[in-house]
Amino acid sequence: MRYPSYPTLNHFLCICVSNVTPVMPTKHVVEIGRVAVVHFGPFAGKTAAIVDVIDQNRALIDGPVTGVARQAIQFKRLRLTQFRIRIPNGTSSAVVAKAWKKDDITTKWTQTQQAKRLAATQVKRQMTDFDRFKLYKLKQRVNRAVNRKFVVLKAKASKDLKEKRQKLEKKEKKPKKKTTKKPKTVKK
Repeated sequence: MRYPSYPTLNHFLCICVSNVTPVMPTKHVVEIGRVAVVHFGPFAGKTAAIVDVIDQNRALIDGPVTGVARQAIQFKRLRLTQFRIRIPNGTSSAVVAKAWKKDDITTKWTQTQQAKRLAATQVKRQMTDFDRFKLYKLKQRVNRAVNRKFVVLKAKASKDLKEKRQKLEKKEKKPKKKTTKKPKTVKK
């Protein structure tokens, strides 16, 4: 069988795919010692370290400092963080705790935006009806103050703009001096 001399769809696809540069979808990869946040289950919101990778869907985690029991957990229930502790594969809880304290992971974690956002959502979840009402009233007060200030600033800006327009109109109304142009003489 003879191959066609013109480019085929497969040829085109091979060229397109070969020109694509691979890009990592995430910065944080699953590895031994990677600190992760459990976001589902009884330990939701707590941090733990990955001690061992069981298979492509599960890992063995341990958080002796944060109160997370050593257990197998699915990756879809974890959110990886930027932190990593240096521990060997399948190490004991005592070694994990020692490395955790040495790297001061708890304080580093509490300073991240992710931890602050998580804490804020937990506080909001625990609010009572009266707390929500107080928050509602406080937001109203703040918005009224912001709107008052905005109205004052807007009025001042429109007044300044009006003054600038009046100055420009005065300049335009002044008659311009007429200059007489001498007729051009053409030399013959």
